[in-house]
Formats: sequence, structure tokens, C-alpha cells
Amino acid sequence: MGNSMKSAAFLIESRLSEAAQGSSNAYFDLGAIYSTGSEGVEVDLVEAHKWFNLAALSGHDESKICRAEISLDMTAREIAEAQREARNWLQENTRRAA
Repeated sequence: MGNSMKSAAFLIESRLSEAAQGSSNAYFDLGAIYSTGSEGVEVDLVEAHKWFNLAALSGHDESKICRAEISLDMTAREIAEAQREARNWLQENTRRAA
């Protein structure tokens, strides 16, 4: 694995760790990564919507705009899946924190 791939993996792992702590900025960063396919990941609008949704629920205003924009390129089924994944993330991480 090249240095750029290692740093990309480290960035994603650090954002996931921060997201597990409830960081709205980490949620937003993950949404941006998955919506643009940056940091060596494939574009995944369901995953991006999930993270933007979590950021929006945490009060991150810019994420609401991003979520709305990518929703235009998603089916209703994909949006429902993203919302389900966001609820699952919250449930899993709420249990761990308790």
C-alpha cells in the first residue's frame, strides 16, 4: 500500500473514530468523502447520505444542503436505505456509549 493510500485509510479511520464520539464535523467529512469518491473510496451515495443525515441531525447546517443535493441523484429506495443505516448507526453507538 502506498503512502497516499495509508494516509487516506488513516483519515477515514480517524473520522470514523470521531464519528463514534458524535462529532458532526466527522459525520460531514465522511459524507463528503463518500459523495465525491475521495480518499481512495468509491462514490457511494447511500453511505454519503447516511453521514450527511447524521451530521444534519447533529446540527451541521452545510450537511443539509449536501444531503439534499445528492438526494437528487438517488432513488427513493436508496434514500430509505441510507436513513435506515443512519438509524442503525445511532442505535449501535448509543448502546456502546451507555
